[in-house]
Amino acid sequence: MPVAQLNAMAVFARVVECGSFSAAARELGMTPSAVSRHVTRLEAAIGASLLQRTTRAFTLTELGQAVHAACARMVAAAQEVSTLASDHGGEPHGVLRVSAPVVFGQAWLAPRLPALLDRFPALDLQLTLADRLVDLVEEGVDVAIRIARELAPGLAARPIRAVRYRLVAAPGWLARHGTPAEPAALAGHRCLYLGYGAFGERWSLRRKRDGQTVALRIPPKVTLNNSAAIVAMAQAGGGIGLVPDFSAAAALASGSLVPVLDEWEVLEPYVGTAFAVYTPTRHLAPKVRAFIDYLVAQAALETSG
Repeated sequence: MPVAQLNAMAVFARVVECGSFSAAARELGMTPSAVSRHVTRLEAAIGASLLQRTTRAFTLTELGQAVHAACARMVAAAQEVSTLASDHGGEPHGVLRVSAPVVFGQAWLAPRLPALLDRFPALDLQLTLADRLVDLVEEGVDVAIRIARELAPGLAARPIRAVRYRLVAAPGWLARHGTPAEPAALAGHRCLYLGYGAFGERWSLRRKRDGQTVALRIPPKVTLNNSAAIVAMAQAGGGIGLVPDFSAAAALASGSLVPVLDEWEVLEPYVGTAFAVYTPTRHLAPKVRAFIDYLVAQAALETSG
C-alpha cells in the first residue's frame, strides 16, 4: 500500500475522532485544506464517499464507519510498534513482579537485588516468596523462580544456576560423633533432610574423582520441609544436614557449619536447576530481560569465584 494512502488513512481517523477538519488540522499541525485533501485522496482510492459534509459538520456514511474502524486499528497498531521500539531500546522501568521459593529468595536472591536496583533506578520491584506453583497470568507475575529438574511445557524459561545439595554439620557435632569418611558412615549419625515430595530417605551419592556411586537408606530420624530450618538445626549441633548449596552458603562462610563428605556429590532427587520462568511473548519487556540477564550474570560470577 502506498505511503500516501497510509497517511490519508491516519488523517481520516484523526478527523473522525476530533469531529472536525479544523480540529484535526490543529492536532496534526496541518492546514484544514491539507487535511481535506488527504480525506479526498482516500475516498478516491476507495471509490466511495466516507463522509457526508455540511457547511459546519459531517456525518459518516455506512462505509465510512467501517473504514474508520479499520483506520483506527491501523493507527493503534502503529502506536504499539512505536512503543515496542521505544521500550526495546530504553532503560528497564516500571513495576517488576517476581515470585521465588522462600529460602532461595531469602538466601540467594534478596542479597543480590540492591545492586540491580542501583543499576536501574527507574525499576520498582515487588518480590513475593512462596513455596508453591504460582500462576503467572492469574497472579500478575512477570517472572517466577522455580527450582526443578525439568519444567512443564507452556512457559518460557531460562536456567539461572544449578542447585546442588551439600552435607554439612557443626564442628561441635563432628567433634562429638566423628567425621564420616565414607557415605556408609552416615547411618551412625542423626541426619536432617527434606521430607516431602520426591525428597526422602533413599540417597544416591557419586564420588567426584572416579564416578563411583553408592546408594543408601538414611533412617528418618528427623525430616523437615524447609532447608533454612535444617541449617539452623545443624548449626545448633542437631546432626548432619542435607541442604541446597544456597541455603548453607552463609553458614559455611562463617564457619558455623563445615562440609561433610565434600568429595562426594548427591544425585537425584537432591539436585535441580533454578529457572527464571515467564509467559511466552514475542517481545520480552526490557525490565524482564534485564532482571533475568542480571541473575544469570550473578550466577556466573558465583561459579567463577
